[in-house]
Amino acid sequence: MSKQQGRMPVINQEIIALYDEYTHAPLPRRVFMKRLTAITGSTVAASALLPVLENNYAQAAMLAADDARISAQSLSFPSEGGDIKGYLATPKGATGKLPAVIVIHENRGLNPHIEDITRRLALAGFLALGVDYLSLLGGTPADEDKARDMFAKLDAKSIGAISLAALRYLKNHPQSTGRVGVVGFCWGGAAVNQLATLAPDLNAGVAFYGMQANAVDAAKIKAPLQLHYASLDERINAGIPAYEAALKAAGAPYELFIYADVNHAFNNDTNAARYNETAAKLAWQRTLDFLKKNLG
Repeated sequence: MSKQQGRMPVINQEIIALYDEYTHAPLPRRVFMKRLTAITGSTVAASALLPVLENNYAQAAMLAADDARISAQSLSFPSEGGDIKGYLATPKGATGKLPAVIVIHENRGLNPHIEDITRRLALAGFLALGVDYLSLLGGTPADEDKARDMFAKLDAKSIGAISLAALRYLKNHPQSTGRVGVVGFCWGGAAVNQLATLAPDLNAGVAFYGMQANAVDAAKIKAPLQLHYASLDERINAGIPAYEAALKAAGAPYELFIYADVNHAFNNDTNAARYNETAAKLAWQRTLDFLKKNLG
């Protein structure tokens, strides 16, 4: 982590908002750096902030890939557009069938952080599948900016088709009880909301700071939803009132939590600038409790 005079560089909300625009608008990197330099006052100061703003997958893996308590493997499963890459994790030595969970990544693809999340779910007793939504475009690249740009090539139909294929795969998996939930983050949170409108046989959905489904589609939602938002995330939070009103009108079961004084991506412990340990731990415990209640 970069430091200045032994301390973490100061990151204010203007910088957080700029980084959010860079990752979601998206902005070209040269434009982002030019604007960051203008805010910080120098290229040296801007460069010092990058290790804190950008994800560092080496610093925060909770479960190592070779953790003795987990069995994990890369695989592929069929969809209408072709084979989809995935990362499947289970508790090692598990006997009997397990409830299953789809894990949907941010707009960075199936990266080490999402694989770590998948292992955490396995340790909690689930058959967990991290899905690579960039599979039909060649798979998640190591270059995060390239991965981000690839998402512009995905449309709602193709995203929904991959989600439905993952749902079918887990419902029919020999280790699955047939009860399947889904957890998604940022871009993946939006995909969770979308899947809930498409799949009446989905058993639970958890969306972290994801764009809401269209209010007109809320009546199609049958699965219980748990929705996590950051109070400082104005871009995403703008859609909450209409979505919540639509869920209430439809009688759709949901829980909604807004975490005070935290930013978008507060659960991502590979991102020092936005991660909030207190909010992340609370949201994750709520997630596990919700999934166990609805999946068994």
